[in-house]
Amino acid sequence: MADSLDGKVAIVTGGGSGIGEALSVELARRGARVTVADIRKDDAERVAALIAASGGKAHAQTVDVAVEEDVRGLVEETAAAHGRLDYVFNNAGIAIGGDARDLTLDQWRQVLDVNLYGVLYGTFAAYPIMVKQGYGSIVNTASAAGLIPLPMDGAYTTAKHAVVGFSRALRLEAAGLGVHVSVICPGWVRTRIFEHSVAVNLPDELKTPRRVTMVEPDRAAREILDGVARNREVIIFPAMIRRLWRLHFFVPGLVYRRMLHGISEARKQRIEP
Repeated sequence: MADSLDGKVAIVTGGGSGIGEALSVELARRGARVTVADIRKDDAERVAALIAASGGKAHAQTVDVAVEEDVRGLVEETAAAHGRLDYVFNNAGIAIGGDARDLTLDQWRQVLDVNLYGVLYGTFAAYPIMVKQGYGSIVNTASAAGLIPLPMDGAYTTAKHAVVGFSRALRLEAAGLGVHVSVICPGWVRTRIFEHSVAVNLPDELKTPRRVTMVEPDRAAREILDGVARNREVIIFPAMIRRLWRLHFFVPGLVYRRMLHGISEARKQRIEP
């Protein structure tokens, strides 16, 4: 049976869709009070209303995680309103992919601002509060691309590798202060990130992975919350990604050969600028 989270207070960024929505719903189902934060106001309000209609407790808030003041305000106001802060899920993310020679530095900054700095802003707003109260969990969403390089997605891979390294380092610092830190490294989850992603000089059909099994968001949320309840350092799913990670570690040449083949196939469809 899932652990009860009665009385706990949680913030989920990117809570208006995908993994964030599923996390918000599952947190509320387990008894937590959830602040559903998203850059899209309508999406955040829809999820909060869905939770309330099911008897849960949720509040919607608009936030741009690329703006430090927005994130700090979100965290501090939530903690002040409830007198505690138990969970912060730094989950918001975007994707801009393509051959490295085709991406501009502005596009790199867009990805890093959301996928890396958004995580840093959320973490450093929550961390002092949690240290002071002596408890709390910070859960940062990375990706399998944070463990294994994802070619033709250099900015995304860079951000996600940074999130993994940062989270694992902070976990060691935080352990003696009562704060838990976990990092999520999922495979392909059926979310709108593919729909909203940008494929630079590549056809749109390459934005969605082919011949892979997608994990449904509600299953992802259960995997994540069960991992957080066990205070796991790195939460990797599904099992295929765990196997691929081990294969990459022990037989990197095999994984790289498959990736090189994928790059070759993608470049056949590259649109000359």
